[in-house]
Amino acid sequence: MKKGYFIVFEGPDGSGKSTVSQAVYSKLKEENWDVLLTREPGGSRIAELIRDVILDVKNIEMDPRTEALLYAASRRQHLIEVVLPAVNSGKIVLCDRFVDSSLAYQSYGRQIDLALVVAINDFAIEGYYPDLTIFLNIDAETGLARLSDRKNLDRLDKEGLEFHQRVFTGYQEILNIAQRNYKIVDAAMSVEEVVAASSKYIEDFVYG
Repeated sequence: MKKGYFIVFEGPDGSGKSTVSQAVYSKLKEENWDVLLTREPGGSRIAELIRDVILDVKNIEMDPRTEALLYAASRRQHLIEVVLPAVNSGKIVLCDRFVDSSLAYQSYGRQIDLALVVAINDFAIEGYYPDLTIFLNIDAETGLARLSDRKNLDRLDKEGLEFHQRVFTGYQEILNIAQRNYKIVDAAMSVEEVVAASSKYIEDFVYG
């Protein structure tokens, strides 16, 4: 059986990852691709329970290292229970966020030493990284402006501009130093343009 692919959508809050990944998933399904859409944190029963704890706006006393460990724990459960079985069965797995989110948010955003965040995530994923990452690029100010239209903001959405600027800077540095397969899409374009660009990157990758 042919092995599938693990493809991740990354980007700051307000970049449109959830909307774009859902639209790309629908497009690929219409084209009869064997594709699965999932998300982080979450994606499985236990991982979703951890997600609820992480993002609950009432949990304002959560320590940054606790947050980082919870993300890694959710990631491990999701990877073992959902991602790996699907990829090994030949599916193309599209995922809203993965390790780079922890590097950007917990290391740069929360200002935890990068090596520590890398270490706990290495423990969680055992070296399993995406085959392709679509990065939706948008600055913190524009991303936060988009969030103002949401009715239900989570605990991280509600962080201030300085936090989100650090996250954006973190993503830019990760893109420069990580030796992985990234494709950058300008998330300031229309949703239709972002979906089209993202889909083309995926199709070009899969068909080689």
